[in-house]
Amino acid sequence: MLERALASVIKKHMMEVILLILCVILTIKAENFFSTDNLLNVLRNVSMQGIIAFGMTMVIISGEIDLSVGSAVAFAGCFTAYLTQYGANAGLPMQIAIPMAILSTLIIGMLVGSFTGFIRMKFQVPTFITTLAWMTALSGTAELITDGFPLTPFPEWYNFIGGGYLYGVPFPAIVFIFVFIIVHFVMNYTSFGRAIYAIGGNMEVARLSGIRVKAVKITVMGIVSSLAMMSGVMQSSEIMSGSPTTAKGWELDVIAAVIIGGTSLMGGAGTVKGTLIGIIFLGVLVNGMTLINVNEYWQHVVRGSLILLAVLVNRFQLQKMRE
Repeated sequence: MLERALASVIKKHMMEVILLILCVILTIKAENFFSTDNLLNVLRNVSMQGIIAFGMTMVIISGEIDLSVGSAVAFAGCFTAYLTQYGANAGLPMQIAIPMAILSTLIIGMLVGSFTGFIRMKFQVPTFITTLAWMTALSGTAELITDGFPLTPFPEWYNFIGGGYLYGVPFPAIVFIFVFIIVHFVMNYTSFGRAIYAIGGNMEVARLSGIRVKAVKITVMGIVSSLAMMSGVMQSSEIMSGSPTTAKGWELDVIAAVIIGGTSLMGGAGTVKGTLIGIIFLGVLVNGMTLINVNEYWQHVVRGSLILLAVLVNRFQLQKMRE
């Protein structure tokens, strides 16, 4: 009975077990991996992608996807820097110019995502196509407003948002945990969260059940776009500039974390907690390989292979649970 119960627990928490094994191996192989400073460094490194991943979890569970989040991060940093510079040139103090720039950027993010959701529901254009178009448009806009060069109008105190510490904990990590708590609560304890699962499971049945499918789809697309813009603001704070070349390939890392965490690309199944495990898994993997001096090219090979393995484990786990 004990062995059967243990096997059941392992099957149910397979990714957590794999993450634990990976941490044990790296603790043995990599000096200082298990130090407080390094673990906080891992948390800081995954924070900005993780914030987007929680929003992406909502989107994928609802049966959609957003490929523009990487470009949105770059755009957000550049747009915030552009508006800050414009405000400063107009005579506004930085204490006013920067908050106004950040607020404007987040509003733009919500509008971009909501428009994607609107196009999806009004004209039945897959979000895959619309966000692919946004990926190019946002990247091009970032290049246009910066003329291809980083903008650096920020004062020293701005660095706190993306590079500062609060009580010894990186501020981006605090935002990351805060966003996780909110999204976890919404998905598990609200009617809106239940509606997302229902729509992802069967959109027509959800509509016939009285769920406002259009409103939910538009909202989740707006949320993930806003979170991507938030991450872009934080990254511009970390590097103290708005650069159009940042966050290349982030959309793939974010989606990988969500899928590793057990969310089905078909929609209707997944958890925010699983995404948390997925993003930490990727962060630990990258950090560990760096500490043990794995060749950069081999890092890509190992990373891709382990991501595929993790996805296969999750698919196997899902099939077993259905049986």
